Order: sequence, then structure tokens, then C-alpha cells
Amino acid sequence: MILTNALSQPFSLKTLSLKNRIVMAPMTRNFAPEGIPGEANATYYRRRAEADVGLILSEGTVIDRPASRNMPGIPFFHGEAALAGWKQVIDGVHAAGGRMGPQIWHVGSVKGPGDWEPEASLIESPSGLEAPGKPRGHAMTEEDIADTIAAFARAAADAKRLGFDTFELHGAHGYLIDQFFWSGTNLRTDRYGGASIRERSRFAVEVVKAARQAVGPDFPIILRLSQWKQQEYTARLAETPDAMTDWLLPLVEAGVDILHCSQRRFWEPEFPEVDGADGLNFAGWAKKLTGAATISVGSVGLSSDFLGSFQGEGSATQGLDDLVRRLERQEFDLVAVGRALLSDPQWATKTLRADTAALKDFSPAAMMELV
Repeated sequence: MILTNALSQPFSLKTLSLKNRIVMAPMTRNFAPEGIPGEANATYYRRRAEADVGLILSEGTVIDRPASRNMPGIPFFHGEAALAGWKQVIDGVHAAGGRMGPQIWHVGSVKGPGDWEPEASLIESPSGLEAPGKPRGHAMTEEDIADTIAAFARAAADAKRLGFDTFELHGAHGYLIDQFFWSGTNLRTDRYGGASIRERSRFAVEVVKAARQAVGPDFPIILRLSQWKQQEYTARLAETPDAMTDWLLPLVEAGVDILHCSQRRFWEPEFPEVDGADGLNFAGWAKKLTGAATISVGSVGLSSDFLGSFQGEGSATQGLDDLVRRLERQEFDLVAVGRALLSDPQWATKTLRADTAALKDFSPAAMMELV
């Protein structure tokens, strides 16, 4: 039987108050024509709010930089029309009793899955690399970096102005902020590069500081992070707890309130050589090392790993008992659910009621429509 008591507990941090510990993870949907979210997008999010998701994090929404997205249907989080669309989204979520934050994003030099491309001369990254040894786009100048930091801050301010409850900076999965973290894609010799993860975190720290200044001291900031990259699943930024402290603690000190710790499988220990096969996962270690609140995510509600689920594998109940036991031990504070919520908008309601027989398994077909 799935233990649901811990999932159903409220959570509060600064101005953010959630009715339970379930978070809808950000998932790229590519259903915003011309970058503008419409009624279909608003209905999609409202449906999850109506079905007891404690906090909804939107799909990645891009900042005001010329090549910040790599698919044509990724929504903007800038410009009058797009922000009006997001206002419709958050008003609908609030009317349904939900809480929500946009995920604010820049894809860096990562190519999208289709044929659509931004203008090649506009593609930017720390060192003009998509992956180690793979050139794409140009290395950002210090002026580019300053303008990008300012664009993140404007998006943060707009999130607060529109009435969102929080926002998340996307610093994971090999996109722009993560490309600065990663030694394989950050070869810079100026103050935004360096041999250590602490040095390469300067760009992210400056983004967080600018965002914090834009929203004030009480508005919660979430930062999504990962060791793995879509360019290299086995990549690791921090091989030891000390290295993870060097990476994460400056970000928390800069103003991050919640670390959203993405791993491909939430049940895998982050440092098994330190505390064994049943040790803390990424979110558990991040909380232990920084004292910040953390979100755990990674194949929640799926029996398979990140790749297998897209091949049709994935039980809606697999592993939930283990996840909730970890939550009860306060290894982390919140649990993000991704693909399971695509196929089953009612996943949170059913899980909180322990109605596991009614849960729908993930289907890759759910990626092709907003339901």
C-alpha cells in the first residue's frame, strides 16, 4: 500500500504555501504557436490544479534573447502577447485553488529534435560548444552575458508581477546555465570560466542575484539542477560531497530557496561510496549540504528509467512507497512528478486517495497532445 500521509502534508516557504508535497515537473510541450500560450495551454495547467497538484511548474519558457529556444512551439516569457497568455494561465490555476511558477529558460547551444533552427549567428553558449568537442554557435561576450543576466531578471520580475507564486530557473540538463557549470562546455579563461565548479558557477550566481534583486527578499526562487546532461547521461559536475558543496552552497547564498534536483532515477544513491547502496539521493545530499529545501525528481511513478519510459515502459505506482518513506524521513521536502502526470491529469488525486488501481500508466502518445 502506498503511504500517502507525507505527500499530503502542507508546505510553506516565504510567501509560498502549498496544500501538499506534489509538484508537477516542467515538461517541454512545444504547443505555443508563435511563442504565445493560449486557451489550450491554460486548460492543460488548470486541469492539474483542479486535481490536487500542490505546485505546478510550467514547461520551459524562454527569456528575451534571440536564440533562447530551439523549437518553434516553446513559449516566450517576454513580450506583451506571451505575458498576457501566461496571465490567463495563472489566473485559471488560482481559480482552481492551485499554485504555480514558470520555469525560466535559455537553451544555450543545444539543438532541438526537429528541423527548425534559430539563425545560426545568434546561437550562443559559454564557449561555442553544444557538447565537449562539438562546436555550435558562438562564445558569448561579456556584453552577451550581461544582457542575458538582465533578461533572466526581467522574466523573474514579470513572474511576480503577473501573480505567479514562485518561479524556477532552469540550470540543468545541458542547457545554457548548465553549460557554464560543465567543464566540457565551459572553456572560458575569464571570470566566467575556471578549473573548479565554484568558479564556473559565477554566471549562475549572478543570474540568481539579479533575479533576487528583481523580486525582493520574500518571493521564493527555485533552481533546477542536474549532474546528467542530455548530451552525456553519465556526466557528473560533483564527484564528492565537498565538490557538491562548492557547487550548490554559493547558489543558495546568492538567493535560491529551493533546489530542484533532477536525476534519471530518484532511487539511486548520489554517493554510494560514502553512505552505501541505500544512501541519500541527489535531493537528499543537496539538502544535507546546503540546508535549503529540495525537490526530488526522476522517474517518479515509472518503473523504468528516463529512456525506457519513452519506449512505452512505466508503471504508475512503481517505487512510490520508497519515495514516500524518504519524504517521511525528511531527506527532501517535495516530490516532482513528470511523465506520469501527462498521461493521467488525475494522478495526484488518485495517489493521495491511495486509489492506485485507477492510475494510468505513462504512454508516449501523451507527448503528442495537451490533455
